[in-house]
Amino acid sequence: MKALYITEPGKTEIREIAKPVRKSGEALLKVLSVGICGSDLGSYRGTFAYFDYPRIPGHEFSAEIVEIDDNDYGLTPGMIVTANPYFNCGKCYSCTHGHVNACMDNKTMGCQMDGAFCEYVSMPIERIIDGKGLNPDTLALIEPFCIGYHGALRANVKKGDKVLIIGAGTIGVMAGISAKSMGAEVYLSDVIEDKLAKNVKDFGFDGMILNSSKEAFLKGVEDITGYTFDKGEKRVKGFDTTIEAVGMAQTFQDAIDACCFGGNVCLVGVSRQKLDFDFTIIQKKELNIYGSRNAMTSDFKDLIDLVSSGKVDLSNMITNTYVGIENAPKAFSDFSENRSHMLKVMVEITQPGFAK
Repeated sequence: MKALYITEPGKTEIREIAKPVRKSGEALLKVLSVGICGSDLGSYRGTFAYFDYPRIPGHEFSAEIVEIDDNDYGLTPGMIVTANPYFNCGKCYSCTHGHVNACMDNKTMGCQMDGAFCEYVSMPIERIIDGKGLNPDTLALIEPFCIGYHGALRANVKKGDKVLIIGAGTIGVMAGISAKSMGAEVYLSDVIEDKLAKNVKDFGFDGMILNSSKEAFLKGVEDITGYTFDKGEKRVKGFDTTIEAVGMAQTFQDAIDACCFGGNVCLVGVSRQKLDFDFTIIQKKELNIYGSRNAMTSDFKDLIDLVSSGKVDLSNMITNTYVGIENAPKAFSDFSENRSHMLKVMVEITQPGFAK
């Protein structure tokens, strides 16, 4: 079969490799659609923290079941499915305490192990999730939706909260959609005005803050959240919750600065950068700081149901589609050079209908 490898930063190649042989307890899947996420792009650029070269990227995908044993999940050949791509050890402290998404020896497809940018994969049956009729491209969006959704859950977003999402990329938008579905008033911030304005309009957010400078960002926070007075001193109220979905030191600082006293800050972005800051502000504001890593299988199922119900429309997420694995190198190159104008890039590896 054909597979896409990132061989070193900025370089990809299509290789012919052996088709996987299904083991007992696994299903052979024909890969249909694969999305390029921010971590894949970081791997391509050499900036992602969890990647070794050479490797097959990709962990947000849909597939068709080709071969599968009888199972208790109702999965049969020909079904269009997705899968939980975060492989946990089942033995560490996190796993034994129910935090399997934060396994101390986590191996995510396309990061610490080969991913889905290939024609076939073999997956443990218990990781496979029924797509419930969603088309392959939409189904491949469920994994990044889960990342944003899990972050909003971690941040304890509540109905009526004012929430600021920092980062207008796929994960930021997905976190914003999730917060909106929880009843929050959601604002989006980014440094690229055109992308920011388009995403606010397309996904029905309540407003935006163009982060063109520190002063402009803080002025935006002031304008949206207003002020409170303490013994005659005017202070910015700040957002009930801020979610960082960029993965930069400065944007994490922005998330802390924009959050209200007693508020929640959630870090979803991944970075190699370090931050030197006045950490006493965490104590002064009594902030709740949350990390959010990966997602749970329950998140996948919840969001498939949510999208299937029609309550959430993901049709505007995909801005660019490339057909055929042979065009995957161009997809990575184009996305790297034009990220400010692309939101979700999808590569349709194969078409459904092979497995009957």
